[in-house]
Amino acid sequence: MHKKIKHILLLIMGWLCISLAIIGAILPLMPTTIFLIIALACFAESSPRFHQMLLENKWFGPPLQQWQKTHSIKHSIKLKVYFIITVSFALSIGILWGRPYLQLLLVVIAISLILCITRIKEIED
Repeated sequence: MHKKIKHILLLIMGWLCISLAIIGAILPLMPTTIFLIIALACFAESSPRFHQMLLENKWFGPPLQQWQKTHSIKHSIKLKVYFIITVSFALSIGILWGRPYLQLLLVVIAISLILCITRIKEIED
């Protein structure tokens, strides 16, 4: 029973990440690559068919194949992720002006995200 629930949750999470990646491809303040990497990981555990579908996609298949082989991302993508995190969190912190606890929480989350992204290996473009 637990395997079935895990399977379903991973499928849902994978498709949710695909949806967010599509939105991210349209909106400049949302990342695309990281959501695709998360979806790839979810599908690797839950659906070989969807996992292969992502790897063979003509638009984002090659970067995902690179990730799967080397667990690295291009330097330019990493810079875009830093920029998106900084701008989106700065806007959110500005919107929450006068709520210092929520602002502090957002600062902690942003720093945590930046530290996580910093740890990812990068390759030159």
